[in-house]
Amino acid sequence: MIATTLVTALVTALVACGSDDTSDTSGSSGSSGSSGSSGSSGALLSGEVTQGIATYYDYSGSDGVACGYGVTSDTDIAAMDAPEYAASAVCGACFEVSGPKGKVTVRIVDLCPECEKGHLDLSAQAFAKIADPVAGRVPTTRVAVACTVSGSMSYELKDGSSQYWTAIQVRNHRLPIAKVEYEKNGVFVDMPRADYNYFIDDKGVGAQPDGIKLRLTASDGQVVLDSIPDVQAGKVVKGTAQFK
Repeated sequence: MIATTLVTALVTALVACGSDDTSDTSGSSGSSGSSGSSGSSGALLSGEVTQGIATYYDYSGSDGVACGYGVTSDTDIAAMDAPEYAASAVCGACFEVSGPKGKVTVRIVDLCPECEKGHLDLSAQAFAKIADPVAGRVPTTRVAVACTVSGSMSYELKDGSSQYWTAIQVRNHRLPIAKVEYEKNGVFVDMPRADYNYFIDDKGVGAQPDGIKLRLTASDGQVVLDSIPDVQAGKVVKGTAQFK
């Protein structure tokens, strides 16, 4: 979306989070990085409140964010501290953040490399909802919440994807993604997660003339089945499934 640094931060409370999909454009990007087990974010959501701090930065809705999302009109977003970014496991997760002035619910789309654990770097718009911008840095509490999204999840197949090398990113999900698998010859195959938020099979999903059948696991353990057309590199396609 989870690494142990996030276990005390996540919850399934049905609280609003931002607007619809981060984007349904094909403008995703991301630098290469290491891959790890896609099941690294599988911890249950706990609901525990975490103390921390918040600052803000100039977020323009660009697709140059660490989570690899395309251009978005969303403004209530945040960059996660490096320890809790957990190799992109927290990407797409939502947090309700409370500050001196009020509350805001943000979606994690970026990484703050210099931020210590508990430090969220909010968009300027989101920060203004919890504190006076002149403060610059304020104490906060936060709790992870389910994102409010419209419709089903969608999937972006990274530029360069083919039946021989396939990278899939999940978007518009209510809960952090713990694991992505696809069906091949009647067996579900795990796709390790890269630190730039794509689930990858280095050998590719192979020919899938009837579409790619996916099995997705959320951070609370929910499992849903979905399917998308055969590999269409650089495209965002809508699925039919969503977490509860």
